[in-house]
Amino acid sequence: MKRYLYILNISLEAVYLNKFRSLLTALGIIFGVAAVISMMAIGSGAKQEILDQIKLVGVNNIIIKPLVKGKSGKDDKKDEGKKENSTLKENFSAGLTLKDAFALRDFVPSIQKVSPEVNYETFILKDGIRSSAKLCGITPDFFEMFGLDLKQGQMFNREQMEMGKSVCIIGPVIKTKFFKDQNPIGQSIKCGTIWMEVIGVLENRNVTKDATENLDISDYNNTIYAPIQTLLLRFYNRSIVDPGGNGTSYDDGEVSIYSGGDQQEAHKNELDKITVQVAESQMMTPTTELIKRMMLRRHSGVSDFEIKVPELLLKQEQRTKDIFNIVLGVIAGISLLVGGIGIMNIMLASVMERTKEIGIRMAMGATRKDIIVQFLTEATILSLSGGIIGIILGVSLSKIITEVTDIKTIISGASIFLSFGVSASVGILFGYMPAKGAASKDPVESLRYE
Repeated sequence: MKRYLYILNISLEAVYLNKFRSLLTALGIIFGVAAVISMMAIGSGAKQEILDQIKLVGVNNIIIKPLVKGKSGKDDKKDEGKKENSTLKENFSAGLTLKDAFALRDFVPSIQKVSPEVNYETFILKDGIRSSAKLCGITPDFFEMFGLDLKQGQMFNREQMEMGKSVCIIGPVIKTKFFKDQNPIGQSIKCGTIWMEVIGVLENRNVTKDATENLDISDYNNTIYAPIQTLLLRFYNRSIVDPGGNGTSYDDGEVSIYSGGDQQEAHKNELDKITVQVAESQMMTPTTELIKRMMLRRHSGVSDFEIKVPELLLKQEQRTKDIFNIVLGVIAGISLLVGGIGIMNIMLASVMERTKEIGIRMAMGATRKDIIVQFLTEATILSLSGGIIGIILGVSLSKIITEVTDIKTIISGASIFLSFGVSASVGILFGYMPAKGAASKDPVESLRYE
């Protein structure tokens, strides 16, 4: 044991006496380990963001929305006939309706839940406090599909849904604004022109601005939820068709809804959205195709709707990011390999410089094994110290990336363990050849070396 402690002491002394060269030798390992940790942290952060977004859009959810005509601004005469025929054909479609939602629920066996929605931007009023908010008409399935839990109160019951009762469930931001120091359950709040009784308050749910814009996710915290029949019966019934063709206008000073002009396409539909949840992930693609065929049949062959599968889009994005992270990981691994080659080169040069020292040690009784252990220990010390410095640098770099670029990073113990283990292996692997070369020298020739 003392023999090996003596060898360790000699190796540490050799590294210390050549501090600058040792640092330069370890730089490849330092940056390689730092790159591995930071790249894996970025990859883990990206993966977690995707998982969080999947939770926001709901697992196995398919979204059906009305397809509003694009404003191309083209007035070519040759297209006028096509446009007229298209318009006449679209008049045979009633748009997105509650009947569509019920038909999907009843006739598509792979669908587990269906949640029709109507949404309005309106003003709410309570005790002289007025604020804008989103009013959303839904069914109880909506909360289960998107994993929304109640902090207090209760969900809508069947009577409230079927009778269109004036009840609502509010988000935590609404509760803070209007019921800061009081219990909102049982109290009333004015939404547009109708008063609603608060029967529940949702748990806080963090939704980023990017998720709201890119994934069409509403701000659950600043929304008032009411039974869909309540909004259709008491707030604004889109199923009523204006025979005059000029659209129906409703304006109470709180909310304005027009179905004429450019808005006619938007409010031709009774619903703003239908979200369906598929029982099993492998049924997502066939169910999407079945929904498309069924909706076309119900809409007289008119494609006045669009179907989105957010989870598939997010998983595709995740696959793209995974490929990018693999490429970055390979680059970081190459830098570790280059660092190992650097250690080997420096150790080979060190063996040449210390040939006489090797001869003296072997003449005084050191064995070939002692020489191998000595130089292998020096290489391992360089790689391990470089690995430790690289870990500190990698963790710091991950924090800096999050602060400066707002890219989420998650540092895992696995990445630290892996990078440190690789750095140690690199030291042993690339240090063995110079160590073996030093041990194979002839003591007599080594003593003569100048």
